[in-house]
Amino acid sequence: MEQQVTELAYALDTFYFLVSGALVMWMAAGFTMLEAGMVRTKSVAEILTKNIALYSIASIMFMIVGYNIMYGEGVSSIIPSIGAFITGDNSVEDVMASGGDVYYSDRADFFFQVVFVATAMSIISGAVAERMKLWAFLAFAVVMTGFIYPIQGFWSWGGGFLDELGYLDYAGSGIVHFTGAVAALAGVILLGARKGKYGPNGEINAIPGSAMPLATLGVLILWLGWFGFNGGSELKVSDIDSANNVAAVFANTNLAAAGGVMGALITTRLLFGKADLTMALNGAIAGLVAITAEPLMPSPLLAAIIGAIGGVIVVFSIVGLDKLRIDDPVGAISAHGTVGIWGVMAVLLSNPDATVFGQVAGLAVIFGFVFIASLIVWGILKLVMGIRLSEEDEYIGADISECGLESYPEFSKKS
Repeated sequence: MEQQVTELAYALDTFYFLVSGALVMWMAAGFTMLEAGMVRTKSVAEILTKNIALYSIASIMFMIVGYNIMYGEGVSSIIPSIGAFITGDNSVEDVMASGGDVYYSDRADFFFQVVFVATAMSIISGAVAERMKLWAFLAFAVVMTGFIYPIQGFWSWGGGFLDELGYLDYAGSGIVHFTGAVAALAGVILLGARKGKYGPNGEINAIPGSAMPLATLGVLILWLGWFGFNGGSELKVSDIDSANNVAAVFANTNLAAAGGVMGALITTRLLFGKADLTMALNGAIAGLVAITAEPLMPSPLLAAIIGAIGGVIVVFSIVGLDKLRIDDPVGAISAHGTVGIWGVMAVLLSNPDATVFGQVAGLAVIFGFVFIASLIVWGILKLVMGIRLSEEDEYIGADISECGLESYPEFSKKS
């Protein structure tokens, strides 16, 4: 009887893990649609190509080396071990002998973790849009998903020294979102702004996206996928406490997103006198990022407040980065990076185990390592193959210059 109950719980938790991973994989569609809507028509096909390719690269690289770097035994709490390929899975005997410590399939864990690393890489795609060479981006994706992301992930989720210092990050405000934004920042600094974005006298010229309906659809898909992102991070659902926790995480995740939208909308109304849709969309993402580091412990009201503060922060961050001439077409560095910092620190509001030292240490280490490593890789790529489109290719658009086709060919047909 005990074995039957254990086997049923194992099957249920494995299934829940897989469904959660599928929801997070669907976020790839959300990022793709959001970015496609926020860039100009002449760069949409290249954005679509980047997103489906980066997901594929992330899956393969995490299988070959990334997963074992992140979750291997480690040479020390700082230096991870280098293993290759995922191996077998748990037997009935393994599960029964574990005393409850093994309660889902290792392959389910791999699948769930690989969609997280793809999320981090997707963040970079939008920030460097419209002027980066496709193959330079994909080359960076190999290093990012196979090495940079897994190494910093080992230090926290893999039981490394950040975990020992008390850094807490339930589902990855820092480990996933801040990491992706920092890598993007390094690339954008070396890449430079799109032609015409900034004038010689400090002017900031808006470059409208091609399709706001697509961008809005993308954010709603991300909102849905985030239930798997945060809810799946509870890791199990087969007992009463875990089931209640999952329900709390879902509710808080939803409320934080809603708070982010309203925080951004109210802020733009006060600052600009208009309800800015693009800011509202980034507000939703900001609310989701803000709650991701601790979606379980806050009350529903606190979750909405944490999200609303994220929505306010993202507006000021987008405006501030523009003033610094850091061109981010989709606002990814702000929504995932600046708000990622807020999310990590907001853990202190509800989790009594969190410390200021642990949270600040986590952010500092992630920023230092990811920024320097990314800057080096981007720099090497710039020297070896170049990372920026030529002025002519940027003018005609990445679709034609990089992919040889147009997303909306009927719009450009000559009569």
